Amino acid sequence: MLKIFNREEREKKTGLHIIIVGCGKVGQTLVEKLSAEGHDITIVEKNAEKIKELSEQYDIMGIVGNGASYSVLMEAGVQDADLIIAVTESDELNLLCCTVGKRVSECSTIARVRTPDYNSEVNYLKDKLGLAMIINPELEAAVEASRILYLPNALEVNSFAHGQAEMVKFQIPEGNIMNNLSIAELGQKTKSSYLICGIERDDEFFIPNGNFVTKAGDNISFVASRLAIRSFFKEIGFATNHVRNSLIIGGGKAAYYLGKLLLDMGIEVKIIEMNKERCEELSILLPKATIINGDGTDQELLDEEDLANADSFIPLTGIDEENILLTLHARKHSNAKVITKINRINFKDVISDLHLGSVIYPRYITAQSILAYVRAKNNSIDSNSIETLCPMFDSRAEAIEFIVWEDQGLTNIPFKELSIKDNVLVAFINRNGNIIIPGGNDMLLPGDTVMIVTSHTGFNRLRDILN
Repeated sequence: MLKIFNREEREKKTGLHIIIVGCGKVGQTLVEKLSAEGHDITIVEKNAEKIKELSEQYDIMGIVGNGASYSVLMEAGVQDADLIIAVTESDELNLLCCTVGKRVSECSTIARVRTPDYNSEVNYLKDKLGLAMIINPELEAAVEASRILYLPNALEVNSFAHGQAEMVKFQIPEGNIMNNLSIAELGQKTKSSYLICGIERDDEFFIPNGNFVTKAGDNISFVASRLAIRSFFKEIGFATNHVRNSLIIGGGKAAYYLGKLLLDMGIEVKIIEMNKERCEELSILLPKATIINGDGTDQELLDEEDLANADSFIPLTGIDEENILLTLHARKHSNAKVITKINRINFKDVISDLHLGSVIYPRYITAQSILAYVRAKNNSIDSNSIETLCPMFDSRAEAIEFIVWEDQGLTNIPFKELSIKDNVLVAFINRNGNIIIPGGNDMLLPGDTVMIVTSHTGFNRLRDILN
């Protein structure tokens, strides 16, 4: 068995001991994010070169071997581990890794399970195998895409408070009411209950106050209840109807999940897929969708399938370059709302300059869900305090939804009496499903959840917002 490791300052780490099985795109992103937060990471992977590359870049230990092997997990220190995250390409191997880990230790386990056959059995698998979480990047990407298509003016839509509240990102167009208007003045002109919590302008990020003047071209993030979002968009002159039809290129797992979600929303779905057998499978899985056997990168075929009049266009091929080129083609030849799925993030700054509109990174969506769980677990072994964690504007800020416990010393105290750090914004309170945009006289009660937006990083507990 081959070990590859870097012991520099390993003994100084105070975070969790985490074993990550699998060094694909998601595994690498988890190593990057979790090691940056001070956790003791051990990776298990059959490919020695991948481990060598990661161990040279990060302060981690690597073991070459099968992550479902009892002896390999023992060598990785499973008996003392706090968490196993299995993200290999095989669903079955991931589940087996977690099962073996649970049998020999008291660690928590997270498995990546992507196959649609297992999707309806997620709760059963979690219960019977004792899993803390099951993650499905393709499904999460599809869910995010469906939210955006429901609000086509949005660049991004992130859900909080079990779907009762959402954080929406959009760009101010030329001639809009918000151009050269302060946030305080906008509040006087609108009646909806919302809060602007982040603004990006020319690569700079701001958590604004009421005096901040917004301009055309700014990317704005705001939070509101689901009902108030549409009301706010109407007040600033945006159309609020969702798309009527969608043209999807590629018929993989993400296309299946997205197609099903859109059909359930009453949106017509057309999928173009090259593989004939997969087309036959999709015809059975999605009988209400139109399945076309053909090359989705063929411009003539796109013209035949009426790209020019499509309400939305989503390239979901497995090749980032194809997805980007298809997006650029659609933006040139139609007025469709376009969403681009990108797996690699090495050239994120270049991608931003292409102005692709809505871009979805499945591995980042997955990583942020796991990071939220890890932060909560690191704060308290007995109770998870973080409900949702969402990076904002290329991770220059974070939106974190905390559960409010009575012993945190923050309840029944008006916000105006709390000494809250700079660059921290209390965005909303969820009280029994009622979304409250708070003022200085509002206060937290036990059992609430509260969303914090901050440019600080690494908040593990709600008390971190205080000076």
